[in-house]
Amino acid sequence: MAWTSYQLILAGMMLVTGSINTLSAKWADNFSAKGCKGSESHEFQHPFLQAVGMFLGELSCLAVFYILVFRDRRSPEPTVSTSQPFNSWLFLPPALCDMTGTSIMYVALNMTSASSFQMLRGAVIIFTGLLSVAFLGRKLECSQWIGIVVTIGGLVVVGLADLLSGPSSGKSLSNVITGDLLIIMAQVIVSIQMVLEEKFVYKHNVHPLRAVGTEGFFGFVILTLLLIPFYYIPASSFSNNDREVLEDSLDAFCQMGNQPLIIVALLGNISSIAFFNFAGISVTKEISATTRMVLDSLRTVVIWIVSLAVGWEKFHALQILGFVVLLVGTALYNGLHKPLMCGRCREQSEETERLLNEDQAAINAAT
Repeated sequence: MAWTSYQLILAGMMLVTGSINTLSAKWADNFSAKGCKGSESHEFQHPFLQAVGMFLGELSCLAVFYILVFRDRRSPEPTVSTSQPFNSWLFLPPALCDMTGTSIMYVALNMTSASSFQMLRGAVIIFTGLLSVAFLGRKLECSQWIGIVVTIGGLVVVGLADLLSGPSSGKSLSNVITGDLLIIMAQVIVSIQMVLEEKFVYKHNVHPLRAVGTEGFFGFVILTLLLIPFYYIPASSFSNNDREVLEDSLDAFCQMGNQPLIIVALLGNISSIAFFNFAGISVTKEISATTRMVLDSLRTVVIWIVSLAVGWEKFHALQILGFVVLLVGTALYNGLHKPLMCGRCREQSEETERLLNEDQAAINAAT
């Protein structure tokens, strides 16, 4: 079935804005500018302030949701489904996970390449799968377990590529290793967020834009308040500012004033995360969740190509192998292999999935 023009626009928007989201954050990190009180020029490394910007982008999804609701109420045939009554504080635990994971990933982005950053985020399916078995009582199919194992292999290949190419890209080996480990650690937290959302939030049939926006609200408010104590917490060599504190927000604003292109990069990051969430939700609704997953994987290629083109990193063949292995693992976990199976095998797989869903429904009813 051919895609409509609207579906093509949505797919293109998701691919482009998803790529801009990572590239703009890395672009900001690569700038050097003078800080406050005429301090020497230094790199713009303010991960926690960047995370605040990301949550501001998510918060804007809440505004989009209410605009849609307002327009929908004036329509003769409403299309926006209303949520069941729920307590907004249910979003607080997932928002705390999102805030912690995002902050860690922005710290890691300073230490490793944008393409490796994007590839290593594929580790989320490993921990999400394991946690869903442990806490949601889900039974994974054989292909999903194979996908997890293949994904682990892909992560090893990407990590090896980073170890070999890190020194040639101007990054110390210790920074590369620390950055990669932080990204994987962040995926553990992100997977906890996903399990919490599925367990406590999505059973209320909350509109996805409202869910993203509400989590963005909590993350924005809490992390903005945390910037105050972060301004005084010493971080020695971990920081990249004269005061050697965890986050010097004033220094960040001084750098923005001395190098306006940093503002452009941050605005690109904020706006792209809003459009990316909207496009992703729309692609799932208009096309399929599988298409969304494929587009999400393709943006890794876009990020890698752009990073090579602008000279942010050096070409390494192992990265191609790592990406392919990660893509295969993700495809297996998400069931993309099923259309390629023979008819009999597909019927058996669908029968197995039906039985597993019945078991899952029985478990949910018992709890």
